[in-house]
Amino acid sequence: MNRDQAYALMLEHTPSGSLRRHMLNVEAAMRAYARHWGEDEELYAVAGLLHDFDYEAHPDEHPVWGVAFLREHTDTPPEVLDAIMGHAAFTGTPRESRLSRTLFAVDELTGLVQAAALVRPDRDVRQVELSSLKKRFKNRAFAAGVNRDEVEQGARELGVPLDEHMERVLRALQDATPEPALA
Repeated sequence: MNRDQAYALMLEHTPSGSLRRHMLNVEAAMRAYARHWGEDEELYAVAGLLHDFDYEAHPDEHPVWGVAFLREHTDTPPEVLDAIMGHAAFTGTPRESRLSRTLFAVDELTGLVQAAALVRPDRDVRQVELSSLKKRFKNRAFAAGVNRDEVEQGARELGVPLDEHMERVLRALQDATPEPALA
């Protein structure tokens, strides 16, 4: 499974533009962390792109359905499958690898960054400032669906200070190139 195959699978199974955008944002944050640690960017990208690909069609079975599908129909690496299971805390899957911990850590935070961009008049993530993101993080009424406890837990599991984690994810999304299919 490479990035192009993961992207095609994500497009095939995810009709919603907003969920596609979320998975691309998670991919960007995963790549940033892979670069930071000198790890395999492609592996991290695939995990980011596929972590929610089954959510729209199988919300009550997510991510179990998706992992079973990937295991049966693709050559997705086992560490990616474990990371996908581990990103959903309710599965009880331990996050033993850095890949798993990273996916869990960036998933919710990318939603907050995207929400912060969407309330700007220009809707441009490149104009979101870290200070504004931190302020919105503290306001639990803003983007109430973002689980702040999981964001904090994710940073702790990575061993990264929360401010540094927020800055890395914000910069990753600001530096990401928009996909033509979503522009």
